[in-house]
Amino acid sequence: MKQRLYLSAAAISLLLLAVVGARSARRPAYGGTLRVEISAAINSLDPAVAAASASEAEAKAEIDGLIYEHRNPNGTFAGISGSGPFHVAAWDPGKHVTLAANDDYSGGRPFVDSVDILMGRSLHDRLLDLEVNSTDFAEIPAEQARQAAVGGVRISASQPDRLLAIVFLAGRPAAQDQRVRQVVSECVDRSAIVDFILQKEGVPAGSLLPQWSNGTAYLFPTAADPVGAKALLAQIGGFHSLTLGYDSGDSFEKSVAERIAVDARAAGLTFSAQPMSPGNSAGLPDARLVRLSMISPEPQASLRNFLTTLVPMAGLDAVPLPANASIEQMYAAERGVIDTYRVVPLVWYPHVFGLSTRVMDWRAPAAGESWPFSDVWLDGLASDLSEKAEP
Repeated sequence: MKQRLYLSAAAISLLLLAVVGARSARRPAYGGTLRVEISAAINSLDPAVAAASASEAEAKAEIDGLIYEHRNPNGTFAGISGSGPFHVAAWDPGKHVTLAANDDYSGGRPFVDSVDILMGRSLHDRLLDLEVNSTDFAEIPAEQARQAAVGGVRISASQPDRLLAIVFLAGRPAAQDQRVRQVVSECVDRSAIVDFILQKEGVPAGSLLPQWSNGTAYLFPTAADPVGAKALLAQIGGFHSLTLGYDSGDSFEKSVAERIAVDARAAGLTFSAQPMSPGNSAGLPDARLVRLSMISPEPQASLRNFLTTLVPMAGLDAVPLPANASIEQMYAAERGVIDTYRVVPLVWYPHVFGLSTRVMDWRAPAAGESWPFSDVWLDGLASDLSEKAEP
């Protein structure tokens, strides 16, 4: 009986491999509209107009990567709008944008005729549309990836190229004592953040670059030391109370901030989570959660970009990094920041995407790459089935 089950399972596996192989062996087809849903609402595509939020800035950068051909070393785009693989064909600020294929693109015309992007879509709506195959591509928070996969959504994830860190802000008296900042670094249970909040979709972080990037992250400890943190706080003496700011509209940051507050309390330190928003009248926190994305797989470029953001925010002395910095020089620059405990890396996690069954030849973008919509094509059979399923 057991042998028959094994043989049946093997036969099913071979059949699935044959089907997948047959589909992947098909020639790419031109045509069709790639349907996209995002959470952010982009109010202007003008590079001179600043985004109102981090999520809008990130989404705007993705669209810039589709409509501009030239990318600057710092990750921004320049040149003529429409010089990239697509150009803007229709624009409804904050709601909808349609991009049409650029027949004259230097990298070759995209396979799809257009990309239709709906903005301001909730996670619930994005997941539902993916499950019923009424959209082709949607962003999924890393912490929701496992649940989405269980629900039948086709998931794709990049390398862990996004960093979440605590940054102690310059000029805040409560965070002046380096030993207090060290207590925070040692008491935070990074593994718990990965396992329970990110649902294992990430890795603990102790450095400014991930292990896959430059290979030295293992030299920075990530394990929590609650006993050592408690002993250090006892040596300092006195009562210490700090605030940790987080994006009020971000459920992931809220969960992490609350988890950190619990870890700090166990060590005897008050580190209260404080929601922050553009119109928030509350005082400046002592520290805040900061998200950073690598602008390139090249560690030098990403580290330089991180330092440009973090050094002034944390009130640190400038850390010069040569253009072609060696691994030793990058390690020294990272160590110079981390040893101040003004920047406390927490976790590395990936960009996660949900895809419909008709998206073919998809490849998760590398660090700093835009959505690779110019390279994908739409499977006609899946498209036909989707259209027949519509009422």
